Amino acid sequence: MAKAPADKVALFDALVEQFPDVERKGAGFPYTAVNGNMFSMLNENGTLALRLPEAEREAFLSRYDTTLNVAHGVQQKEYVVVPDALLADTDEVREHFAVSVSYARSLKPKPTTRKKKPAS
Repeated sequence: MAKAPADKVALFDALVEQFPDVERKGAGFPYTAVNGNMFSMLNENGTLALRLPEAEREAFLSRYDTTLNVAHGVQQKEYVVVPDALLADTDEVREHFAVSVSYARSLKPKPTTRKKKPAS
């Protein structure tokens, strides 16, 4: 199975580490989620996508001349593609990641699909 490029994973990890209350998940394709709502992901090409609320999303798309993310052939209407140069600029991308974290926390929690371990 393919994995995201190691250099991009390292940048993603450095970004997530700045938010101690956010857990990095995923092995080959890292992502973050709170309350069952995913808000960032790194794909097999090393492209970071951030979930942003509408006003911030529109401003981001315009400011960075980027697009909405496409995953498995489907356009994700709330996720923006983070340009590589921005991903490499940890200080600047941190601000957008913080907005993404806040937005995910404002969403209705989703139930987890994990099966509970049987009682011993």
